[in-house]
Amino acid sequence: MDSVVKFLQPWQLHPVVDHFTIGLLIVAVLIDLVASAAPTRIWLRYTALTLTILGALAAGGSYFTGGMEADRIWNALGPPARDVLKTHAQLGEYLAITFGILALWRILIQGFGFMAGSRAIYLIVAVVAIVTLGYSGHLGGVLVYDYGAGTALMAAAPVPSQAASPSPAPSPSGALPTVSVPTPLPTSTAPPAIPAPSASKPTDSPMPRNTPTSSPTAEPSATPSAGVSM
Repeated sequence: MDSVVKFLQPWQLHPVVDHFTIGLLIVAVLIDLVASAAPTRIWLRYTALTLTILGALAAGGSYFTGGMEADRIWNALGPPARDVLKTHAQLGEYLAITFGILALWRILIQGFGFMAGSRAIYLIVAVVAIVTLGYSGHLGGVLVYDYGAGTALMAAAPVPSQAASPSPAPSPSGALPTVSVPTPLPTSTAPPAIPAPSASKPTDSPMPRNTPTSSPTAEPSATPSAGVSM
Protein backbone atom coordinates (compact mmCIF):
# COMPACT_ATOMS: atom_id res chain seq x y z
CA MET A 1 0.00 0.00 0.00
CA ASP A 2 2.84 2.40 0.81
CA SER A 3 4.34 1.82 -2.62
CA VAL A 4 1.00 2.73 -4.24
CA VAL A 5 0.79 5.93 -2.19
CA LYS A 6 4.35 6.90 -3.13
CA PHE A 7 3.56 6.26 -6.77
CA LEU A 8 0.37 8.34 -6.76
CA GLN A 9 1.56 11.28 -4.64
CA PRO A 10 3.53 13.07 -7.40
CA TRP A 11 0.44 13.06 -9.64
CA GLN A 12 -1.52 15.30 -7.24
CA LEU A 13 -4.86 13.62 -7.98
CA HIS A 14 -6.85 15.12 -5.13
CA PRO A 15 -8.05 18.29 -6.94
CA VAL A 16 -9.04 16.28 -10.02
CA VAL A 17 -11.03 13.72 -8.05
CA ASP A 18 -12.63 16.46 -5.94
CA HIS A 19 -14.03 18.18 -9.01
CA PHE A 20 -15.60 14.94 -10.20
CA THR A 21 -17.05 14.31 -6.74
CA ILE A 22 -18.67 17.73 -6.43
CA GLY A 23 -19.93 17.81 -10.00
CA LEU A 24 -21.38 14.28 -10.08
CA LEU A 25 -23.16 14.44 -6.72
CA ILE A 26 -24.66 17.91 -7.12
CA VAL A 27 -25.96 17.09 -10.59
CA ALA A 28 -27.31 13.74 -9.35
CA VAL A 29 -29.35 15.36 -6.57
CA LEU A 30 -30.63 18.12 -8.87
CA ILE A 31 -31.76 15.57 -11.47
CA ASP A 32 -33.49 13.57 -8.75
CA LEU A 33 -35.37 16.69 -7.67
CA VAL A 34 -36.46 17.32 -11.25
CA ALA A 35 -37.47 13.65 -11.59
CA SER A 36 -39.75 14.02 -8.57
CA ALA A 37 -41.67 16.75 -10.41
CA ALA A 38 -41.84 14.58 -13.59
CA PRO A 39 -42.63 11.04 -12.41
CA THR A 40 -43.28 9.85 -15.95
CA ARG A 41 -39.71 10.59 -17.03
CA ILE A 42 -38.29 7.39 -15.62
CA TRP A 43 -34.98 7.87 -17.42
CA LEU A 44 -34.28 10.89 -15.20
CA ARG A 45 -34.40 8.71 -12.12
CA TYR A 46 -32.03 6.17 -13.62
CA THR A 47 -29.68 8.96 -14.63
CA ALA A 48 -29.75 10.29 -11.07
CA LEU A 49 -29.11 6.79 -9.73
CA THR A 50 -26.09 6.30 -12.02
CA LEU A 51 -24.60 9.67 -11.12
CA THR A 52 -25.16 9.04 -7.40
CA ILE A 53 -23.23 5.77 -7.56
CA LEU A 54 -20.38 7.37 -9.52
CA GLY A 55 -20.34 10.34 -7.14
CA ALA A 56 -20.13 8.05 -4.11
CA LEU A 57 -17.13 6.27 -5.62
CA ALA A 58 -15.55 9.64 -6.36
CA ALA A 59 -16.16 10.72 -2.75
CA GLY A 60 -14.22 7.69 -1.56
CA GLY A 61 -11.43 8.60 -3.99
CA SER A 62 -11.43 12.18 -2.67
CA TYR A 63 -10.97 10.95 0.87
CA PHE A 64 -8.13 8.62 -0.15
CA THR A 65 -6.23 11.17 -2.24
CA GLY A 66 -6.86 13.87 0.36
CA GLY A 67 -5.10 11.74 2.96
CA MET A 68 -2.07 11.47 0.68
CA GLU A 69 -1.95 15.24 0.18
CA ALA A 70 -2.32 15.89 3.91
CA ASP A 71 0.67 13.69 4.69
CA ARG A 72 2.74 15.52 2.09
CA ILE A 73 2.02 19.12 3.13
CA TRP A 74 1.28 18.85 6.87
CA ASN A 75 4.76 19.82 8.09
CA ALA A 76 4.88 22.87 5.81
CA LEU A 77 1.65 24.42 7.18
CA GLY A 78 1.28 26.84 10.05
CA PRO A 79 -1.18 26.39 12.95
CA PRO A 80 -4.12 28.28 11.31
CA ALA A 81 -3.80 26.28 8.09
CA ARG A 82 -3.58 23.02 10.04
CA ASP A 83 -6.86 23.79 11.79
CA VAL A 84 -8.56 24.33 8.43
CA LEU A 85 -7.01 21.13 7.09
CA LYS A 86 -8.29 19.13 10.08
CA THR A 87 -11.85 20.34 9.51
CA HIS A 88 -11.58 19.68 5.79
CA ALA A 89 -10.27 16.16 6.37
CA GLN A 90 -12.98 15.31 8.92
CA LEU A 91 -15.71 16.52 6.57
CA GLY A 92 -14.15 14.51 3.76
CA GLU A 93 -14.33 11.34 5.85
CA TYR A 94 -17.91 11.94 6.99
CA LEU A 95 -19.07 12.84 3.48
CA ALA A 96 -17.47 9.75 1.96
CA ILE A 97 -19.42 7.59 4.41
CA THR A 98 -22.62 9.62 3.96
CA PHE A 99 -22.64 9.42 0.17
CA GLY A 100 -21.84 5.73 0.28
CA ILE A 101 -24.96 5.24 2.43
CA LEU A 102 -27.00 7.52 0.16
CA ALA A 103 -25.91 5.57 -2.91
CA LEU A 104 -27.04 2.31 -1.28
CA TRP A 105 -30.27 3.98 -0.17
CA ARG A 106 -30.89 5.23 -3.70
CA ILE A 107 -30.39 1.73 -5.13
CA LEU A 108 -32.96 0.33 -2.69
CA ILE A 109 -35.45 3.08 -3.60
CA GLN A 110 -35.10 2.33 -7.30
CA GLY A 111 -35.00 -1.46 -7.02
CA PHE A 112 -37.50 -2.22 -4.26
CA GLY A 113 -41.01 -0.85 -4.09
CA PHE A 114 -41.28 -0.88 -0.31
CA MET A 115 -38.45 1.73 -0.14
CA ALA A 116 -40.17 4.16 -2.51
CA GLY A 117 -41.98 5.84 0.39
CA SER A 118 -38.66 7.06 1.82
CA ARG A 119 -37.76 8.98 -1.34
CA ALA A 120 -38.75 12.35 0.15
CA ILE A 121 -36.56 11.77 3.23
CA TYR A 122 -33.74 10.65 0.96
CA LEU A 123 -33.91 13.89 -1.04
CA ILE A 124 -33.83 16.03 2.12
CA VAL A 125 -30.75 14.20 3.42
CA ALA A 126 -29.12 14.39 -0.02
CA VAL A 127 -29.63 18.16 -0.23
CA VAL A 128 -28.06 18.66 3.21
CA ALA A 129 -25.16 16.44 2.16
CA ILE A 130 -24.39 18.38 -1.02
CA VAL A 131 -24.55 21.70 0.88
CA THR A 132 -21.99 20.29 3.33
CA LEU A 133 -19.97 19.07 0.37
CA GLY A 134 -19.91 22.61 -1.00
CA TYR A 135 -18.65 23.93 2.33
CA SER A 136 -15.93 21.31 2.40
CA GLY A 137 -14.90 22.39 -1.09
CA HIS A 138 -14.77 25.97 0.16
CA LEU A 139 -12.34 24.94 2.92
CA GLY A 140 -10.17 23.29 0.30
CA GLY A 141 -10.11 26.56 -1.61
CA VAL A 142 -9.09 28.42 1.55
CA LEU A 143 -6.16 26.05 2.00
CA VAL A 144 -4.95 26.64 -1.55
CA TYR A 145 -5.70 30.32 -2.17
CA ASP A 146 -5.18 31.72 1.34
CA TYR A 147 -2.40 29.49 2.66
CA GLY A 148 -0.83 28.18 -0.57
CA ALA A 149 -1.18 24.55 0.54
CA GLY A 150 0.40 22.19 -1.95
CA THR A 151 1.52 24.97 -4.30
CA ALA A 152 4.92 26.18 -5.44
CA LEU A 153 4.37 29.32 -3.34
CA MET A 154 4.35 27.22 -0.18
CA ALA A 155 7.50 25.39 -1.30
CA ALA A 156 9.28 28.69 -1.97
CA ALA A 157 8.32 30.19 1.40
CA PRO A 158 8.25 27.39 4.00
CA VAL A 159 7.18 27.94 7.58
CA PRO A 160 10.17 29.33 9.55
CA SER A 161 11.72 26.91 11.98
CA GLN A 162 13.84 27.41 15.07
CA ALA A 163 17.00 27.12 13.00
CA ALA A 164 15.86 30.09 10.97
CA SER A 165 15.37 32.33 14.00
CA PRO A 166 17.46 35.51 14.05
CA SER A 167 20.87 35.27 15.67
CA PRO A 168 21.48 37.34 18.81
CA ALA A 169 24.73 38.64 17.30
CA PRO A 170 24.37 42.16 15.93
CA SER A 171 24.04 42.45 12.21
CA PRO A 172 26.24 44.76 10.12
CA SER A 173 23.39 47.23 9.93
CA GLY A 174 23.13 47.31 13.72
CA ALA A 175 26.79 48.32 14.08
CA LEU A 176 26.37 51.51 12.08
CA PRO A 177 24.93 53.63 14.93
CA THR A 178 27.89 52.83 17.16
CA VAL A 179 30.35 53.91 14.46
CA SER A 180 28.60 57.24 13.93
CA VAL A 181 28.69 58.22 17.63
CA PRO A 182 31.60 60.73 18.15
CA THR A 183 34.15 59.89 20.81
CA PRO A 184 35.24 62.67 23.29
CA LEU A 185 38.54 64.40 22.53
CA PRO A 186 41.35 63.76 25.05
CA THR A 187 41.96 67.52 25.54
CA SER A 188 38.33 68.39 26.16
CA THR A 189 38.92 68.76 29.93
CA ALA A 190 41.90 71.17 29.60
CA PRO A 191 41.19 74.94 30.05
CA PRO A 192 40.99 76.89 26.84
CA ALA A 193 44.29 78.44 25.71
CA ILE A 194 44.61 82.26 25.97
CA PRO A 195 45.36 83.70 22.54
CA ALA A 196 48.72 85.47 22.27
CA PRO A 197 48.59 89.22 21.52
CA SER A 198 49.33 90.32 18.02
CA ALA A 199 52.79 91.84 17.36
CA SER A 200 51.31 94.73 15.39
CA LYS A 201 49.38 96.13 18.37
CA PRO A 202 51.01 97.94 21.35
CA THR A 203 50.89 96.20 24.62
CA ASP A 204 48.34 97.53 27.03
CA SER A 205 49.99 96.15 30.17
CA PRO A 206 50.12 98.90 32.87
CA MET A 207 53.34 100.10 34.38
CA PRO A 208 54.10 99.08 37.94
CA ARG A 209 52.80 101.54 40.51
CA ASN A 210 56.06 101.66 42.50
CA THR A 211 58.15 102.79 39.49
CA PRO A 212 58.55 106.65 39.37
CA THR A 213 57.67 108.30 36.15
CA SER A 214 59.97 110.94 34.61
CA SER A 215 58.61 114.51 34.59
CA PRO A 216 58.48 116.16 31.20
CA THR A 217 59.75 119.60 32.59
CA ALA A 218 62.70 120.33 34.89
CA GLU A 219 61.89 121.78 38.34
CA PRO A 220 63.46 125.30 39.13
CA SER A 221 66.53 125.21 41.31
CA ALA A 222 66.41 127.01 44.69
CA THR A 223 70.08 128.13 44.47
CA PRO A 224 70.55 131.54 42.78
CA SER A 225 72.79 131.75 39.85
CA ALA A 226 76.30 133.14 40.44
CA GLY A 227 76.25 135.39 37.48
CA VAL A 228 73.50 137.68 38.82
CA SER A 229 74.77 140.74 40.85
CA MET A 230 72.71 142.48 43.48
